Amino acid sequence: MSRRRVAVLGSTGSVGTQALDVVRSHRDDYEVVALAAGRNTDLLAAQAAEFGVPADRARSGLDDGGALAGLAALPEADVVLNAVVGFAGLPATIAALEAGKRLALANKESLIAGGPVVRAARERGGGEIIPVDSEHSALYQALRGGERREVRTLILTASGGPFRGRTRDELVSVTVEDALKHPTWTMGAKITIDSSTLMNKGLEVIEAHELFDVDYDQVSVVVHPQSVVHGMVEFCDGAVIAQLSMPDMRLPIGLALGAPDRLDEPFGAIDWSTLGSLTFETPDLSAFPCLALAYDAGRTGAGAPAVLSGANEVAVEAFLERRIPWVAIGDVNAEVVGDVVEGGAAGNVRDVADVLEADGFARERARAVVERLGRAA
Repeated sequence: MSRRRVAVLGSTGSVGTQALDVVRSHRDDYEVVALAAGRNTDLLAAQAAEFGVPADRARSGLDDGGALAGLAALPEADVVLNAVVGFAGLPATIAALEAGKRLALANKESLIAGGPVVRAARERGGGEIIPVDSEHSALYQALRGGERREVRTLILTASGGPFRGRTRDELVSVTVEDALKHPTWTMGAKITIDSSTLMNKGLEVIEAHELFDVDYDQVSVVVHPQSVVHGMVEFCDGAVIAQLSMPDMRLPIGLALGAPDRLDEPFGAIDWSTLGSLTFETPDLSAFPCLALAYDAGRTGAGAPAVLSGANEVAVEAFLERRIPWVAIGDVNAEVVGDVVEGGAAGNVRDVADVLEADGFARERARAVVERLGRAA
């Protein structure tokens, strides 16, 4: 494999720092040519110094879509790792694909909110998306085992988060600290809360639909608390191919940077003598309604996934700020998405302006619901 030049957007977050770990141990294969981070300017400066990134390519302030898009389209970058959190990652996703880059995508919200726009950008520029999420990376790997026409079902696994097995009544009084105690992964606050509500899995269902061009009826979710099986593909003859590894994000990150080549370092290697049992359960949709809500938004299509993504960001932020209880995250999302689905107001998504309109509607409506529920709590 020739040496690849990488732009890491969201470099000081969980995925970004692990991506730099991969580069650090494979200097002959990768060169960091650009970095972008949020408020952690001290760490950003240290990363830029370590990897020799010039000041004009080490940018802070992830809410500056123009700056992110500029870094994503740099002629010097072969691969763009988009690990920006939330909807703010959309400009970088579009810019990288329009510039014909490989997009190592860890920012699921941009693909979910702007699915049709991202699809069009990929067609215009000829860029490719390699997923970084462990579950979609697993599907990407398992799909090598057969033809797309042979696929019956894509199966996403969910750890179940910190509240697996609890009823809705038992979840009424859980705290921010409770929700941030993920049993398997160490991640940022937003995605950890999404894991606790199973919204992350719902968003991943929409993402799988967009990435692999399958119907929603061909995507299913099972709870797998050991987080060793990351995804499975069932083929038309009943054969199932799964990807297994111990939880270590450096494995899917490394694959996204170098695919089809694999790293020569065994991140996530399994000790089969001590692994123990692997179990699977059906998700409890009464306790975790966000999963079913994501299927509804995905099937509605148009702007509904963008509305769900925007509303969820507002709801999660409100919970982290202790303005609403945990169970109200699902209530906020259900009310906002329900307005769109039942009212037929999903609209078309032809360009970024349409995505911004849907996102803006969702956030405004969600803030109003948060305020009302917060007063009632």
